[in-house]
Amino acid sequence: MSTESAKQGDAGDAHVHGLPGHLIRRCHQIAVALFLEECAGQDVTPIQYAVLSLLREYGSMDQITLAGYAALNRSTTGEVVARLEARGLLDRGDNPEDRRVRLLHLTTKGARLLDRLEVPVQRVQERILAPLSAAERTRFIDCLDRIATANNEFSRAPLRSRPQE
Repeated sequence: MSTESAKQGDAGDAHVHGLPGHLIRRCHQIAVALFLEECAGQDVTPIQYAVLSLLREYGSMDQITLAGYAALNRSTTGEVVARLEARGLLDRGDNPEDRRVRLLHLTTKGARLLDRLEVPVQRVQERILAPLSAAERTRFIDCLDRIATANNEFSRAPLRSRPQE
């Protein structure tokens, strides 16, 4: 094959396209694009959705704990929280156990936004997994969870243990 025909070949044949890291990055791009499409008009990002969802699921918590549960660095968490607070989707309140620490609370407005996002977010998940059978979906999620759990310590913002349920 000539160099010119190799340059014109199918980009999908390139070695990099078979690398797990590259495929994970592409899947992340696709997941974000689908989220933004399905949730258009709600002015929310996937990270903001995760933060609000964690507050709904686990209740009020301080910002450092939230960062650990969301697997976000403290700086990013601070920026996300500031934006959500400015929009009235969460607020900060006193911590009866430690007056030095402020707790983040999901507001009624934030809860209403999560209610509106429930169906679109479910559609995102369905669209992501659409190419897979039911059995493959379960196995895929299990494999992703195992990879993320086994490699958590290598993350720049590792997931911290979640509250006991």
